[in-house]
Amino acid sequence: MDETRTPRRDPDRKARILAVSAELISRHGYHAVGLAEIGAAAGIVSTGVYRHFPSKAAILTALLYRVMELLDSAAAEILATAPDERTAVTELVRHHVRVAVEERRIMQVYHWEARNLPAEDLRRLRRAQRVYLEGWSAALLPLRPHLTNGEARALVHSAIGCVQSVLFHHSGLPADRLTDLLRGAAHACLGVPPVEPEPSA
Repeated sequence: MDETRTPRRDPDRKARILAVSAELISRHGYHAVGLAEIGAAAGIVSTGVYRHFPSKAAILTALLYRVMELLDSAAAEILATAPDERTAVTELVRHHVRVAVEERRIMQVYHWEARNLPAEDLRRLRRAQRVYLEGWSAALLPLRPHLTNGEARALVHSAIGCVQSVLFHHSGLPADRLTDLLRGAAHACLGVPPVEPEPSA
């Protein structure tokens, strides 16, 4: 019997590499973190990182596109299924706040390190950002029809910016309280009250 075995790949290794990369890069900066440190933090040798990512730039690209995937896929679903625009805005705010609070490290990398992406990847990321923001504006305008397109975009940027302010300081607040505050601030920026949940029976 042939005892030669194909090495088994750890299905969680790629996700682990991305998770530790987000942690290290958010703490120390993209240029200060090497593949050897990433590998050590992930529990593998640095050459093992190359089995999943050809370069550190590829890791950064994967991290930043993961952010847009987290945001875009949910936003597309919300906009396609919400029964009305106010519900859509409420759910868009809720989801963005959840990502900002629960995925703080990867969101920090997104904001601080996007400029280090290869040029074509950065252009694709910016296009995805514009589509995401346009979805918010499309839901907001019917609720505030006196706004111009430019004014609606400005309010959307303001709402998202206030949510993401949590990335730049440690509030020390419990997650549920922080979530409530950020949701309220975002809705105040947009000038649209949230849809309140149905009372439980």
